[in-house]
Amino acid sequence: MPSAPPPGDPAPADGSLPASALAELPVRPLSFYVHVPFCRVRCGYCDFNTYTADQLGVDAGPDAWLRAVHAEIDMAACVLGERAPAVDTVFFGGGTPTLLRPSHLTSVLAHISGRFGLRPDVEVTTEANPETIGPAELDELLAGGINRISLGMQSAVPHVLATLDRVHTPGRALELVGLARQAGFDQISLDLIYGTPGEQPADWQTSLDAVCSVHPDHVSAYALVIEPGTAMARKVAHGEIQPVDDDEQADDYLMAEATLTAAGYQNYEVSNWARDSAHRARHNMAYWTGANWWGIGPGAHSHVGGVRWWNLRHPGRYAATLAEGHSPAQAREILDADTRRIERVMLELRLADGLSIDVLTPTEQARLPRIAERELVKLDAGRVRLTLQGRLLADAVIRNLLD
Repeated sequence: MPSAPPPGDPAPADGSLPASALAELPVRPLSFYVHVPFCRVRCGYCDFNTYTADQLGVDAGPDAWLRAVHAEIDMAACVLGERAPAVDTVFFGGGTPTLLRPSHLTSVLAHISGRFGLRPDVEVTTEANPETIGPAELDELLAGGINRISLGMQSAVPHVLATLDRVHTPGRALELVGLARQAGFDQISLDLIYGTPGEQPADWQTSLDAVCSVHPDHVSAYALVIEPGTAMARKVAHGEIQPVDDDEQADDYLMAEATLTAAGYQNYEVSNWARDSAHRARHNMAYWTGANWWGIGPGAHSHVGGVRWWNLRHPGRYAATLAEGHSPAQAREILDADTRRIERVMLELRLADGLSIDVLTPTEQARLPRIAERELVKLDAGRVRLTLQGRLLADAVIRNLLD
């Protein structure tokens, strides 16, 4: 079952935002995230807000979700008003968006376009499970305006996929890269997970080599985190599997950096590599650089002008609330200036472009030389950037800087 939502203040029933938040709309990019909460099988490591068909009734299924999502788009248009700029990026995440018919996703995109407009160079991404999509679906998605696809590959090794409860065959994601190219996609990303229990260094190298062999435009590689309450956490608690320690995960990260760099990819965020700057994930960059985004769907989070809110998590409650004409936001928080500054430090320091030193307080700036002496950051042109060693210890570097 989904974990409890975070605490927060009551959210207005009409979804309204303070004037100070709306005033920031014209000066920052606007993105939309659309959460599709449906999965065919729930992976053992997953703690996202997702549901399988047997967990939901007809009042919380795809048709109800679609009606509610369209209603939330209309509400967003009313709340943001005429000051909202044309949309810079749209991201369909989950869950498994490609469990739905392509027409469901493209109708949502068309509605966002009709209410807000899309920038001429808009980036529109859908996540996809390799077993839920083929040539016909790729053609329909591209024709409907979805121009970037992010494939959940995770691994190229059968026993690693089995441990993760992934149901696709190891070669399917690789095959889909070719099919997506044939369909006309020029923005293709593959997602990997390292540090799975039982995964050996040779297994991880096999996955990295497989990715490089099909030349995607973008690669994400995240260390497995065994979250409390998941099926994998229960297996660890019962001694059925042994988690991978931090040193082994660090070795895996260094292997990823070496392999991907040799293949021509550039690391631009701690866990993300792109063929060049044009192929960076602009939607994720919006999160990391403090842009505005509206999260549509059950459990989705939003941020506009220093106001952050999150929707009701259960698809049935989410749909019912919108059917009554009310905002699906469960709670919200208004961030003060220092909190926004601290979050900027935490996020922008993870980027290869780094953080302007001017964002730091004098006390924080005074800590930089000592951190630089340990070769965890480098200082140049008025910016602070993580070194490769600093990337391995990014959370600790940020804590030491801010403490």
